[in-house]
Amino acid sequence: MSLNNTLANVLSFIQNYEQLGKSEVLTKNNSKLIRGILTIMKEEGYIGGFEEVPFSSGNMLKIMLTGNINKTNIIRPNYQIKLFEYEKFEKRYLPAKNFGIIIISTNKGLMTHNQAKENKLGGKLLAYCY
Repeated sequence: MSLNNTLANVLSFIQNYEQLGKSEVLTKNNSKLIRGILTIMKEEGYIGGFEEVPFSSGNMLKIMLTGNINKTNIIRPNYQIKLFEYEKFEKRYLPAKNFGIIIISTNKGLMTHNQAKENKLGGKLLAYCY
């Protein structure tokens, strides 16, 4: 069985384990993009942290959960947005103003929508979390 989107798989694991009340997730999906998104989620306080764990078939990611996530998912298609379009997508994906984050890939790297607005950057929408 092949996976179409590894990022969606990791985020659904995180959400499912949060709902079950578990304290950690162990996943085989380990890429630079996934580690970057998990770093942003850690900085914003949604997860406790993550670390690479050696395994016989490659490194796995061990993600520590804190119970702060209500919903997390990817955004498909990856909309290309400009600076003045952030409010439209905040209304679409986040439940309230200043509640949650949208993770964006810009030419300066991965960042939240708030950081992108401060830096006056556009980019592609990847995921959201609240």
